[in-house]
Formats: sequence, structure tokens, C-alpha cells
Amino acid sequence: MSTPFYVSPQQAMADRAEYARKGIARGRSLVVLQYADGIVFVAENPSRALHKVSEIYDRIAFAATGKYNEYESLRIGGTRYADLRGYTFDRTDVTARGLANLYAQTLGSIFSSAAEKPYEVELLVAEVGESPEDDEIYRLPHDGSIIDEHGSVAVGGNADQISSYLGQRHRDGMGLGEVLRLAVDSLTREANGGERTLTADQLEVAVLDRTRPQTRKFKRVPVRQLAALLEENGSSSAGSADADGEGDAGTGSGETD
Repeated sequence: MSTPFYVSPQQAMADRAEYARKGIARGRSLVVLQYADGIVFVAENPSRALHKVSEIYDRIAFAATGKYNEYESLRIGGTRYADLRGYTFDRTDVTARGLANLYAQTLGSIFSSAAEKPYEVELLVAEVGESPEDDEIYRLPHDGSIIDEHGSVAVGGNADQISSYLGQRHRDGMGLGEVLRLAVDSLTREANGGERTLTADQLEVAVLDRTRPQTRKFKRVPVRQLAALLEENGSSSAGSADADGEGDAGTGSGETD
């Protein structure tokens, strides 16, 4: 009679965490930074159809890296939750904190379930406030924990190296053009210390702009406008982010790896 194979609960959870982390690290990096008039999302993503950054509700955006089908299902669930809560109660009852709690419960349940593999995703949920002090950014790793972030945050790929680079250079009150150039500079850093080139058409960029007169504050930055912002020598005002294009509730977020 063979002896049953035993793995301690601690080792099993460590193995699941390592599995998820390796999957997330294979994804292309994504950064989120606060700037003078809102929050900007910059992701390495050459696809124009599969998005890594999407609008969830009026002042709230969702970003993710990892396996596309897994975080796309989470995005859809979050959008449904926001629509239902806003319709049943009030639009102001839909908050980034509430969405982060919902995602944390879902990811935590999946991570601790022996019947399912852990999701290979890392999420970011952000809400723009009336002032920079009211902005909220939440990072949700694969295990469902919630980390309250401020200033700048990176996920996927070389996240630790990028976060260190941003932490040393990001400051409050930066203009849109200035913060975009910093974000792109951070994404070009290789793990081995080298650098590479990223062009505007290889990037997906969106903003939550508190100065927009519309209720919806989310807007994608088109490639042509992004290229112009990256080439500017001085800081750009957040108003330039509203030159063309509109927000897109219900658009899928995607990973192209």
C-alpha cells in the first residue's frame, strides 16, 4: 500500500503564491501615477483592441496585468457591481474602496481554494477626487490583499525596479506631460540595467482628469496626442488630456502577452 503524499498547508500556499507571482511577472508592466489634475495610467500594450486600462464608473478606473481572460472577467464583474449599486442607491455610493473590497474577496476566495488554481493577475483600482489629497489608488495582488498606494505604483514585469525608479523621481504637482515622460522612462528600464525604446504606438495611456466638466472623468489619450506630449520639453497641463477622444465605459481591459 502506497503512502499518501503530504504537503503542509504552509508549503501549499507558498507554492500557489509563487505560481501566481511568476505568471504576473511574465506580463508587461503597467504604472499609475498621480499628477496635478488627476491620475494617469501608462501600460506597455501595442494592441489597440485589447485594453489593460478601462473605465469602471464615473470617477473610477481599473487596470491590470497578468492573464487577460482572468482579469477581464473581474473587470466585467466590477462594472456590473458598480452599475447595479449606482442604479439601486446613488451614483456617489460607487467607490474605489467598495470595488477594491469586492475584488479582494473574490481573489482571496480563489487563492485559498484548493479546487482552483490562483488567478495570475494583479489589479489596480483608482478613483480621482476633488483634490489630489482625495485621490485613491488600491493595489490588489493575487492573494486578495489590499494595499493603499500614493503617488506612484507599478505592477507586472519589473515592478520592483520600476517602483524604485518612480519613487525617487515622482513628486506632487507634476504636469501631465512631465509625468508621462517619467512613466515611459521607467517602463524602458530593463531588469539587467539596460534600456530600450518605447514609442507612443506601443503604449496604452488613459487619465482620470478631475478638471473635466463631464461627470465621467475617464479618458484615453490617443497615440498622436501622446506622441506630442512625450516630445514636449516643458510640463503640460492636464487640460491637454481633454483635447479629443472620450471615455469608454464597458471597454474590455486586456493583456497582449
